[in-house]
Amino acid sequence: MNRRERRFAARKASDGSGAATPAALYRTGLVHILAGRLIEAQVCGQKALAIAPADADATYLMGLVSLETGQNDHAVEWFTRAIGQQPKVEYVSSLGTALQRLGRLEEASKAFDKAVQLRPDHVQGWNNLADVLFELQRTDTALLTYRHALKLNPRDGHATFRCGFILRKLQRLEEALSYFNRCDELHPGNAAVLEERGLVLWGQKRFEEALVDQRRAHALLPGSPEICNSIGSSLHGLRRDEEALAWFDRAVGLKPDFVIALINKVLSLIQLRRLDEAVAICLDVMAIDPHNADAELNLSLLHLMTGNFEAGWAEREARWNGAMRPASYPKFSQPIWLGEVSVEGKTVLIQEDEGLGDTVQFARYIPMLAARGARVILVVRDSVYPLLSGLPGVSQCFPKSVRSLPPFDLHCPVCSLPRAFGTRLDTIPSAIPYLPDPSDRSVQAWESRIGPRRKLRVGLVWSGNPEHDNDHNRSVPLQTLARILDVDATFVSLQKDPRPDDKAVLERTDIIDLTSYLTDFAETAALIRCLDLVITVDTSVAHLAGALGHPTWTLLPYIPDYRWLLDRDDSPWYPTMRLFRQTDTREYGSVLERIRYELHMRVASHHAAD
Repeated sequence: MNRRERRFAARKASDGSGAATPAALYRTGLVHILAGRLIEAQVCGQKALAIAPADADATYLMGLVSLETGQNDHAVEWFTRAIGQQPKVEYVSSLGTALQRLGRLEEASKAFDKAVQLRPDHVQGWNNLADVLFELQRTDTALLTYRHALKLNPRDGHATFRCGFILRKLQRLEEALSYFNRCDELHPGNAAVLEERGLVLWGQKRFEEALVDQRRAHALLPGSPEICNSIGSSLHGLRRDEEALAWFDRAVGLKPDFVIALINKVLSLIQLRRLDEAVAICLDVMAIDPHNADAELNLSLLHLMTGNFEAGWAEREARWNGAMRPASYPKFSQPIWLGEVSVEGKTVLIQEDEGLGDTVQFARYIPMLAARGARVILVVRDSVYPLLSGLPGVSQCFPKSVRSLPPFDLHCPVCSLPRAFGTRLDTIPSAIPYLPDPSDRSVQAWESRIGPRRKLRVGLVWSGNPEHDNDHNRSVPLQTLARILDVDATFVSLQKDPRPDDKAVLERTDIIDLTSYLTDFAETAALIRCLDLVITVDTSVAHLAGALGHPTWTLLPYIPDYRWLLDRDDSPWYPTMRLFRQTDTREYGSVLERIRYELHMRVASHHAAD
């Protein structure tokens, strides 16, 4: 402190007559705290308490000094004593801060709640309360509390940012984006805001816009490994994986144990078909974090894709670890069955755990399970229940909407059945059809709807679940698929819920669209029985048609789902299926030209047979 500051502090600590007073010492102590002079502030507090041991402000000042020096236990004692002397809002709020720093969050929430009761118009008080509620994982209540702070001050940057952050975590991305846009108006050029908004845009698959924000954030914080990783993720979303790798490497260079960036690097290496490198990175991650489910799951998919089923099925069970666990699968008290124990005389519950296509593909194991002496209870999604309830070997079948199930001894997720049966590439149970035949009545109803059979009938599916992570690679716009429609055949839509752009194209074609009658998979199976060929992208209909033993042509992206393996035009799971794969050009135009040529040949053979 220089001479002028000392003279000013002396005047502040005096009542004007030259004698120090507790009030003046308190004010001077606050000045010292703001300037970071904590020893001087402590001396002021001690002098004030020597004059007036019960002075609330002096007691509070000692608490502030303790808080600033990290002595949070002492701070709690001082603040509690001050509140006992005079319950001012700043005392109660500071007590909440000390308790929060000690991890005593329930007590902190009560202190902050008391503070806003004492002063309902205090924006910072509401922010403090919301912060600790978020730490307590009371996310919805925290969001409401931040929004209340914004009612008091619509320009409060902290509450605006935290609302956006929570909404992003809740996957309410459009709402989150509005808050981060507002943050950018309030605090333009803020790296944290740009980073968060980039994550929201990435979640909306608006990768180009996300990249703009992330690059701006990187310019402000070039040493942030998280921002480098985010840039790589957006480039991966744009299929610019060579560029993405450089950013993941930069992130790892800044933070060598950055597991998320390493996992993202694996995803880009897979897209580039640098599979050996991807395996090596998975092993590196598992050396850093031996129980990392992402690394183990990616390793399993790499093994399965390359035909190493023994390792792949075992590692795929990592999907049950932590956040990877399928949310729709119940937590049963009965033990899981993975093939190690005999099931003879036991009741085994088989429960759907992933997609509809997986359920159809692996339903083939249920008759095999019954052949081992098990009584099988099957639980599947309502839309596939009418089809699979008649599956051989099923004792009882229930839709997932059912509230209670009969007693059982063991349970097994549908997608764990290949592991339970020790399936290798050369032992895939490929006898088809293995699904129940559609009823003659249903088939006849569809024949009547389609009309006279004058040409080759071809069923079409061009898109899958838009929420699927790989949908942008698996689905094809109908406008692109339309290049095969000049072939002399009758085309029939099997596409449920077409997207708006596709629906507009569909209305301009001669494709027969009777999908309003497709109420469930049993009806879809009956319609497929009326067709000569199904052409589909990688979706549940591909599995359904293949499981029915129906001629099926499936379009696959350059990097396919693990079940389709690599570099082959047949499927060991479905003998009547042909696979039409993208080349390294990663576009479907050339794939559809091959299909168009093959379809012309198929039509010519059909006419010759007639």
